[in-house]
Amino acid sequence: MSALKLNYQVQGEGQPLLILHGLFGMLQNWGAQTKALADQFQVITVDMRNHGRSPHSAEISYPLMAADLRLLINDLGYDKVDLLGHSMGGKAAMQLACEANSPIARLIVADIAPVSYPNHHSGVFAGLKSVDTQTLKSRQEADRILAEHIPEASVRAFLLTNLFRDGEHFGWRMNLAALDQQYTEISRAPQLQQPFEGPTLFIKGGNSDYIVADYQQEILRWFPKATYKIIAETGHWPHAEKAELFTSVVRRFLSDKTE
Repeated sequence: MSALKLNYQVQGEGQPLLILHGLFGMLQNWGAQTKALADQFQVITVDMRNHGRSPHSAEISYPLMAADLRLLINDLGYDKVDLLGHSMGGKAAMQLACEANSPIARLIVADIAPVSYPNHHSGVFAGLKSVDTQTLKSRQEADRILAEHIPEASVRAFLLTNLFRDGEHFGWRMNLAALDQQYTEISRAPQLQQPFEGPTLFIKGGNSDYIVADYQQEILRWFPKATYKIIAETGHWPHAEKAELFTSVVRRFLSDKTE
């Protein structure tokens, strides 16, 4: 299948910086970082395929996501961009960085490694599929239904950013059916082709188990110039839990002229 034309927003001027959200996310989740970084960079936030306002497709893989991004970068007229990706978006970022003729200058990966993961989202999918958007009366009702499967209020609030009203009925921005059917593909490691020799920063949530010591060898295999930053007292969403600190870490890395 050919690459999809993704929905995106551009803010600011300077060196282009693409930001990629994770599973169930949307570009609007990165509003705080976009606003803060737009004084120094041209920040391009992206809705990945099957998310937000980007096209839906039954096919999902990291090479396909990378092809979508490559098309966007080409359409924007850039030879090289910096790239920041979180979770699923981080895997897509690693995929593109480690392909031949990569358009990536510098890479930031937030709380994910180039490995396969076990199922972390069975409760989330169960909750989302329990919401009948055709009979749903309110967002509060959706939250109550989700709460039967997802106890964390912050996670439910994040998921409910996907809920919108279309006339008399509600709907999900994400392609829930495709994400559910292709979850094994999303969970697997990206299909990396060659090491990325550019400056690379891995940002880990201090309380998160998505990056552990056992993954260091695989990280350095593909990203020999990788450096690390741990943001203490955060989980898998360090950019949301400590937004200002996360943004300062990103800015410092991208502003380091010795890189």
